[in-house]
Amino acid sequence: MKNRFTTDADNNGRKLPLVEEFYSLQGEGFHTGKAAYFIRIGGCDVGCSWCDSRFSWNPAFHPLTDTDTIVSNAVFSGTDSVVVTGGEPLMWNLDYLCSVLKQKNIHIFLETSGAYPLSGEWDWICLSPKKNMPPQPEICMKANELKVIVQDLSDFEWAEEYRRQVNKDCLLFLQPEWSSYNRIIDTIVDYIKKNSAWRISLQAHKFMHIP
Repeated sequence: MKNRFTTDADNNGRKLPLVEEFYSLQGEGFHTGKAAYFIRIGGCDVGCSWCDSRFSWNPAFHPLTDTDTIVSNAVFSGTDSVVVTGGEPLMWNLDYLCSVLKQKNIHIFLETSGAYPLSGEWDWICLSPKKNMPPQPEICMKANELKVIVQDLSDFEWAEEYRRQVNKDCLLFLQPEWSSYNRIIDTIVDYIKKNSAWRISLQAHKFMHIP
């Protein structure tokens, strides 16, 4: 997939391939339970086998939408927080989106694999590194939260590798891959009991059957 960040197709971030936008509760990691407006941006070539948002992978399926319109919709929802997710949102220039949201006094949270260079100014960066395309060192150092998806035992080693690369204040989370939950949850609990720097992240929104 071509990274359109390097072209003028998005008009320097003034248009983005919008997959969906909705007001809900954050379902994962440190901010679980907090109300937020979600902006899902199309495009991803990381290709995780267990991805639950494959519909977002091809940006051609999602219309380039005026970023000002996206921001207006977020403001109209009444939210004070926005989560930008994907896909892999950093395939796009997010400087303009962040600058306009900041003008509206909205807190901005990023969910990223870190595979592409960082753009935008963020109040919180959740880094979820993937083996297919490891994250950029700059994002490791700036991440507020490291969230590693655990599907099998090899993922614990992967988690520890990136624990060593993030900054000392970064919060550490292990999250069971949803379809493997029943098989892997006890192993994660035992691991955290022995490695207490880690916390568990559950996909609370799926348990609650909300977006």
